[in-house]
Amino acid sequence: MRLPHLHLPYLHIHVHDRPLAGDPHPHNPFHWKLYFCEAVATAVLMILGLSAVILLTAPGSPLSAPLLHHPYIQTALCGLCFGLSGTAAAMTPFGKVSGAHINPSVTLAFSLAKRIGGIDAFNYMIAQVIGAFLGTAMVYEAGKLVAWWGNMAVAVHYGATVPYDHISIWWAMWSEMFVTAALIAMLYWLAAHPRWKFITPWSGGLFFLVMNPITAWLSGNSVNFARTLAPALFAGEWAGLWVYVVGPFAGASLAVMAIRMNLLGKLHLLEARLVNFGHHGRVPGLDDPHRKLNHPDDHLHIPPASEPAGEGTAPGATHV
Repeated sequence: MRLPHLHLPYLHIHVHDRPLAGDPHPHNPFHWKLYFCEAVATAVLMILGLSAVILLTAPGSPLSAPLLHHPYIQTALCGLCFGLSGTAAAMTPFGKVSGAHINPSVTLAFSLAKRIGGIDAFNYMIAQVIGAFLGTAMVYEAGKLVAWWGNMAVAVHYGATVPYDHISIWWAMWSEMFVTAALIAMLYWLAAHPRWKFITPWSGGLFFLVMNPITAWLSGNSVNFARTLAPALFAGEWAGLWVYVVGPFAGASLAVMAIRMNLLGKLHLLEARLVNFGHHGRVPGLDDPHRKLNHPDDHLHIPPASEPAGEGTAPGATHV
């Protein structure tokens, strides 16, 4: 007796969307929570960083007076404080969700390294510009409410970065390119080493503490187009704005090229993050950004009868 042909159902396992791991087939091309968090983190960077620059350099500031005759120390402290402002931004829940790029050059480097898709990289850059504008706007509005603060902010042009005008502007461009390349190489190397990952969000302050006295006089060591553009809008400092596009983007590209050529050793970066690693490229929740999500190649979790469906499964998993 011949048995009828049976059409057995088969299981579809939908791989989780992994926008920060270069997922080539994301379920959703837009990740609005990431963009929102990146904008907020960048705003935090600007509020803290510009406030530090104003306090350290503005005439009339109680911190700038002792540093007036020690310009190298003053410049180094500005770099340290702005770098640590990036650390503070990364340590917020928003930075931990987005990965705290807070810099178009960093996002470009991750994109060239194929750790983040083109749509997400472009929207990250837009979010960074918006966040930088909002952060600078808060510093500006504080100056309207508190006169002495406003006077100091205006005196230092809201921390705007401009090329040094006594030599060729190309020196400023080369400086931005070199410093950006060194920064990206350092961040990539740290983020790619499990033993040193935890240092990554803290490294910016030490990096600019060293680099600022050497090269900041040429261009301000912005290495971040969003950081330069926002103060320029409020201070009207448009001189050489192209330097802060061409220099940092070229520097990020050179750093990724050097990494691909294994000039820094064989590096493998798992996800486009500078903080809160271990999510395999997926997006943690704002309520608990440290929660580790299962790798998409892990075995499918099938809850027992006593466990409600959905518990113990990473957000975004679908069982059919």
